[in-house]
Amino acid sequence: MMHAPNLQHGFTLVEISIVLVIVGLLLGGVLRGQEMVTQARIRDIANDLNGVGAAYNFYYDRYKALPGDDPNAAARWPAYGAKSGGGDGVVSGKYMDPAPADPTAGGFTVDNNQGESLAFWWHLRMAGFVFGPSSGPGAATQPSNATGGIVGVQTGGLGLASLIVCESNVPDKIAAAIDMQMDDGRPHTGQVRAYLQTVQNEDITSKAPSGPSYVETGAAQYVLCKTI
Repeated sequence: MMHAPNLQHGFTLVEISIVLVIVGLLLGGVLRGQEMVTQARIRDIANDLNGVGAAYNFYYDRYKALPGDDPNAAARWPAYGAKSGGGDGVVSGKYMDPAPADPTAGGFTVDNNQGESLAFWWHLRMAGFVFGPSSGPGAATQPSNATGGIVGVQTGGLGLASLIVCESNVPDKIAAAIDMQMDDGRPHTGQVRAYLQTVQNEDITSKAPSGPSYVETGAAQYVLCKTI
């Protein structure tokens, strides 16, 4: 008895075209979704930089003192256990200094040599200009940013002499976009400067800014700083 040969059917051109269209739509959706996330993070980081400057100016206009360095903070907010700054017109400390678990529990020193970059956030929170606890755990802790780093302040760094706000762990593409939007697009000049990180939340106090352009490898991260 003779058997009919096995027939193997492949995809038709129409079916292959449909599959390619579906793959293209899915890939396009993923890429657009990633770009939306990136744009949202650019907006968040830029808002942080501008928002800290605005909060600083509001505080100074109201109290005629720098947050963190305010010599009258303890007398103004005794109910919160506040600590005053040294009052020399300079914010001491570094943007990435370790925050005390509870600044009211003792062991947290605020003076013209240390602690004011952390008390900066505490004073702004007690004044109602920055969200967060006014007393107890977290009151003097730097805010987190949208890219897994922190937002901090210090006096001078990356060739900038005045009070600056810095954001750490900022991906290369986001750092470059923000510098282009807010300044000259170069990490080593202008009021926005950047340092190519080698460790998380890197100390940039004695370092020169990276340059002359941003390195966009997809894996690079920067500490991004702006003059307040």
